[in-house]
Amino acid sequence: MVADPLSGVLKLADAQSVLTGGFTAGGSWAIRFPPPDKLKFFAMVKGSCWLRIDGEKAPVRVETGDVFLLSARRSFVLAGDLAVPPVDATGLFKGSIKTARVGKGDDCIQIGGHVRLNPASSELLTDVLPPLIHVRAASPQATVLQWLLDQLIREQSAELPGASIASAQLAQLMFVQILRVHLQTAGSLPVGWLRAVTDPRLAPAIRLMHAEPGRTWQLEELAKAAAMSRSTFAHYFKTVAGIAPLTYLTEWRMRLAERELREESTPVSTIAQSLGYTSESAFSNAFKRVTGNAPHHYRSAARASGQSSSRSSSAG
Repeated sequence: MVADPLSGVLKLADAQSVLTGGFTAGGSWAIRFPPPDKLKFFAMVKGSCWLRIDGEKAPVRVETGDVFLLSARRSFVLAGDLAVPPVDATGLFKGSIKTARVGKGDDCIQIGGHVRLNPASSELLTDVLPPLIHVRAASPQATVLQWLLDQLIREQSAELPGASIASAQLAQLMFVQILRVHLQTAGSLPVGWLRAVTDPRLAPAIRLMHAEPGRTWQLEELAKAAAMSRSTFAHYFKTVAGIAPLTYLTEWRMRLAERELREESTPVSTIAQSLGYTSESAFSNAFKRVTGNAPHHYRSAARASGQSSSRSSSAG
């Protein structure tokens, strides 16, 4: 299969969607959510409400069948009536409560979850996504999301065998589809890797780099894959990605190296060779230039951080 750069980035960031629950609301109600430490997504199963994100000028109306993804680390309010003092979501969903009730009745039903990301590479996504991606049910791009939402509702309500894993896979597909809709409808994306990997003119060259990051790619080869002259390719790549093609390749290699150093015990010399470096010292110099740390120091710090996180989880 031809390498898919966006899938590679999502895998590198260890993006995993988790369906966490939802709420039923009616009458006059409002819920304030604290600033999320993860990407959050919601789907409106029934009814409508307002979404107000702190720092944004105007609230957004969310209707039945709408799906939205929040990436901003800012508090936000979901409300049937924005004039109502909101209840705190932390108290509403405390303990083992996954589905909460607020207000009177069931005018509004939502399900939601979050996307877990590896903290070491989460900025690959959080830094390039807008504060809100809102896919309206009436939009042409919503067809797949509507099917996924219907299946999620079925899995949650029918208590079928394997519902937990099926829901997790559907939530993952929903997240990917939200990203696809954003890429299709955002117009001109900001300069950076996301714009580069989705640019149709650059796609052939970037697929090559992602498929064989350890190969000694020449600028001429990459330009030929993109059907451009060497100078045109170099200029266009930097205009779209913000960096030169071979700088992009180096940074991608270092991202892969970071993951290997965090998660595996592979010798640094072996990592260096797999990424196209003829010596460990050449790789170490490149790694330190890009990340600010020597490979051995990065590995030690990552493992110490992982052990600390494990102890904190056990204590909790």
